[in-house]
Amino acid sequence: MSSMVRLLLILSLLTETWCLFSSGGVFDLNFFRCMWKKDYDCPHEDIRFFLYTPTCKRGRIVDMTRPKTFFKAGFRPHRETAIIIHGFNGTQTSRHIMFLKDAYLSRKYNVFAVDWERISQYPCYLSSLSNTKLVSQCTAQLYSFITFTGSLSKQITCVGHSLGAHICGMMSHHLTKRQYKIIGLDPARPLIEKHASNRFRLTKDDAKVVQIIHTNAGFLGQSSFTGTIDFCINGGQTQPYCSGDSIKRARCSHFLSVCYLANAVLSGTSTVAFPCPTGCVRNNRIPFAPLRYSSRIRGRMKYYHIGQDTPDEATGGYCVHMDQAMNCPYN
Repeated sequence: MSSMVRLLLILSLLTETWCLFSSGGVFDLNFFRCMWKKDYDCPHEDIRFFLYTPTCKRGRIVDMTRPKTFFKAGFRPHRETAIIIHGFNGTQTSRHIMFLKDAYLSRKYNVFAVDWERISQYPCYLSSLSNTKLVSQCTAQLYSFITFTGSLSKQITCVGHSLGAHICGMMSHHLTKRQYKIIGLDPARPLIEKHASNRFRLTKDDAKVVQIIHTNAGFLGQSSFTGTIDFCINGGQTQPYCSGDSIKRARCSHFLSVCYLANAVLSGTSTVAFPCPTGCVRNNRIPFAPLRYSSRIRGRMKYYHIGQDTPDEATGGYCVHMDQAMNCPYN
């Protein structure tokens, strides 16, 4: 089965609507239109920012034209801040995104969840790709506002899943100074890896620290290493804890990147990392007993905290084994 056919099938799992093309535009049997945003004015009604803080865990919509909304929601410039961006056909209230949000809240972060659901709905992947330009521009304005309040760039991490990872990267083209840290969770591959210029995708030049976590490399997630450091989790291609046919396993693997990061943020524990500079290796598993290896091989192994606690100076590609993402709300 060709890769494109597989992608169409996996997208069909998300909803039962089908996109139809006609001379009048794009429409579907569920009566919503694929929205191609041609205007680039921010703030934009189709892009909303939700702020969650230790004192406002239920979250509030904030408005950069009304700065008081930030502080009423408990925003504090001295805290670490995470900006979380969902992917295609996602929402800021998706269970796995909420799981990640709660993980950062456990560390007393300011957490912004970017909601671009209205312009990233299934089956409109092409228009969603186009709309990432608008989302990146508006989110870059949010980033600038946060730094204007007194937050340091080193305190801010942009965390994006799938298309959201590329939005984190594209934000840099709208900022006067480079971001400090980006974490890309299985950055989207379809129509991007081989066709998009670096201006429209996440690369290691978009921030001082760009960490990529691969969980479905080569299918829904990109296979190339584009970060300052790349982690292939359990081989980085298909996660051993996902079941069902190949399409369901791919979709599950793609979303597990969010849960792996959430668990890493919650636990703060390190894991064995073995260099794999040429890319993710299918079904790679690192045993729990590294002492069985020769001293030469053990010398190449490192213990890394995946995600937020990875040393900023760490570089390269690493294969790691991680246990099943505990309490992951995605299935």
